[in-house]
Amino acid sequence: MAVKREEDSCSTQLIDENGEFNAKGLDNFATTVKLTRCGLSYAVVAIMGPQSSGKSTLLNHLFYTNFREMDAFRGRSQTTKGIWIAKAVGIEPLTIVMDLEGTDGRERGEDDTTFEKQSALFALAVADVVLINMWCHDIGREQAANKPLLKTVFQVMMRLFSPRKTTLLFVIRDKTKTPLEYLEPILREDIQKIWDGVRKPQAHKDTPLSEFFNVEVTALPSYEEKEEQFKDQVAQLRQQFFHSISPGGLAGDRRGVVPASGFSYSAQQIWKVIKENKDLDLPAHKVMVATVRCEEIANEKFSSLMINEDWRALEHEVHEDAVRNFGRRLSSILDDFLSEYDAESVFFEENVRSLKRQQFLSKALQLVHPAFISQLGHLRDKSLEAFKTQLEQSLRRGEAFAASVRKCADSTIIEFDKGCSDAAVRHANWDASKVRDKLHRDIEAHASSVRNDKLSNLKAAYEKQITSALAEPIESLFEVGGSDTWASIRKLLKRETDVAISCFSPALSGFELDQDTFDRMMQNLKDYARSVVEKKAREEAGKVLMRMKDRFNTVFSHDSDSMPRLWTGKEDIRSITKESRSESLKLLSVVAAIRLDEKPDRIESILFSRLLEGTFSISSRDRDLGDSGDPLASSSWEEVSRENTLLTPVQCKSLWRQFMAETEYTVTQAISAQEAYRQSNNWLPPAWAIMAMIVLGFNEFMLLLRNPLYLLVLFVVYLLGKALWVQMNIPGEFRNGILVGLISISSRFLPTFADLLQRLAAEAQGNPAPEASRTTHHVASQSFRSQVNSPNPVSSSVSSSSNISTENDFEYMSPQLTHRRVTQMEQEESS
Repeated sequence: MAVKREEDSCSTQLIDENGEFNAKGLDNFATTVKLTRCGLSYAVVAIMGPQSSGKSTLLNHLFYTNFREMDAFRGRSQTTKGIWIAKAVGIEPLTIVMDLEGTDGRERGEDDTTFEKQSALFALAVADVVLINMWCHDIGREQAANKPLLKTVFQVMMRLFSPRKTTLLFVIRDKTKTPLEYLEPILREDIQKIWDGVRKPQAHKDTPLSEFFNVEVTALPSYEEKEEQFKDQVAQLRQQFFHSISPGGLAGDRRGVVPASGFSYSAQQIWKVIKENKDLDLPAHKVMVATVRCEEIANEKFSSLMINEDWRALEHEVHEDAVRNFGRRLSSILDDFLSEYDAESVFFEENVRSLKRQQFLSKALQLVHPAFISQLGHLRDKSLEAFKTQLEQSLRRGEAFAASVRKCADSTIIEFDKGCSDAAVRHANWDASKVRDKLHRDIEAHASSVRNDKLSNLKAAYEKQITSALAEPIESLFEVGGSDTWASIRKLLKRETDVAISCFSPALSGFELDQDTFDRMMQNLKDYARSVVEKKAREEAGKVLMRMKDRFNTVFSHDSDSMPRLWTGKEDIRSITKESRSESLKLLSVVAAIRLDEKPDRIESILFSRLLEGTFSISSRDRDLGDSGDPLASSSWEEVSRENTLLTPVQCKSLWRQFMAETEYTVTQAISAQEAYRQSNNWLPPAWAIMAMIVLGFNEFMLLLRNPLYLLVLFVVYLLGKALWVQMNIPGEFRNGILVGLISISSRFLPTFADLLQRLAAEAQGNPAPEASRTTHHVASQSFRSQVNSPNPVSSSVSSSSNISTENDFEYMSPQLTHRRVTQMEQEESS
């Protein structure tokens, strides 16, 4: 059994004889006996008394400890040095036993009582029950060994600002035959006298002894003489220490108990204060111990929270994506650690415990707050993406834009609020309004971006519609270039603009724009339509010279029925030329300025009066450009603003000169063709020549009348000549010139004549050649068609020259002219 006791008591020296506190040894002792788990369910028992009074022996038998005992055979001397602690074996609750160094020892001397007072004060500040070991024969004696001890106890007790209601159990050793009933009153009377004689502070001047101590008395027989009886009574005394802290127990009414987890720190700090010879303020010490210990517990829990697997997993998840039930999971983790803190700090001072709990919670919330912010960030991102998707789907279904934005935004905010509620932590009143406001701003920014894109696309679509509706018709109107061109353009512009506006206005209503924005967009669309016209007008002004030459060639080269002119000599080229130039000048006057505002101007009259009514000769370029009376010697028109001016007067004059220079060749060619036609139709000799031939050839004519054979020969020669004429197409050969015709006829005359004789010989033999017949008939018919349909050589030359000139000037024919010419060619081929 002794071995078992030694193993379980864990005897440790707490303070050595020099007053050095063994903090490490106390921590090891607390860990070994699992003191920190006890809360308030533990008791501390100390013993003090004269040296060699059997204190250690009593404790070893009372609590089954293994404190070192004095060997009586070696003499009486100091055995216990300093203060030792051990665990009481087999007693519930956990009881810590403190064995103090004996007083009045020879080793320290008579005057060295410092350590005695320090150890006594330490025992009173720490222990719940203090055993005072005293000899029976000292009771009733004025100078007994117990008197200094009691004085010491009561004196140091005054240094405790708040009494702990310690139980003083006086153990009378080596009890004599005097009954305890007689000894106890004497002892209590002595104790009261000592208490009354001790100098007290003013606050406790009239405080009774019972306010500070519970006094209990017991007696034990001599261990040396009556060992068995001593052990039996010690065993009975041991039973009083079971459940000693329960109500009615030895320490049932104790006060200011330090929780077990703070016992080590408390004992160390108490000894430090006692060593420094300071008054020991137990309430303040209790608060200090609670502060330090609760802070230690809070720091331990915070450190554990930082490495907690559940928290680390939740933190990792929330960094990746939004976590479902985030607030519930995080609150559960915090609840677990707060519960652990509460369980370990429950016995400390409530105010201190609550304060440190709040500090721990604040630190924990600071630790987890970034995760909460990440959760809100994920919720905001998902909500924004959901808004974008919903808005896109709603717009695809054809719903109004503004209504779709409101509906989608409201549903998105509701879902975000639900997510925030799910992410809320019970222990914190974190505000998600900033993230919510940012989500609002993001939604508004996206909606504004989509609205701008939709409006831009809508505007572009209607602008494209307007461009398509105006571009080609306006180009055709400019190509016609009549006096009512701008009136037609204005009418076309108004009609197409009204159509676009009538469709554009309902399309904008779904956006619920403010009136200023709505009016501005309407005006922008009208301005765009006007800009399309202005752009086309400027394009036409850039190619007006080509248009003028094309108009001139069309009017000059075709009659009123759009048939090509044949210059036969009957046409009035002067009037045709004037008419052609007049039409071209009308085209110039049309594109000289933009006339969308219906303001009158004199551009056409000025151009006609200054350019057309004068001479048609190119020599007009020699006129003085600096004539101050010339309205064309200016850079602006009087009635037209610079913004609406397409061609300045000076530019019009320059273009007209260039036009005159480039069309003069066409007029010259027409005149030459007319003269050539006249010469080609006058193939008979003059009348005087015919009369001379009649007079001079009268004899030959009479010879033919007298000899008919000559007539036959002449007739045959005529037939051969006629056949050769048709066969060789002599008029066609001379069409390209006399020299070229002579060379061609000379090269073809003999083969043609030989072929003709061969066919005549074949017919004379009675074998007519059908091929030859058909060939002759084909040649004859071809010759006839050539004579009828072939244009005048000079006219063809003029037309060819005109076409060449047109191609060289990069001109093109209008669609109407092309259609007329194609129709004419088809008619000629069909005829």
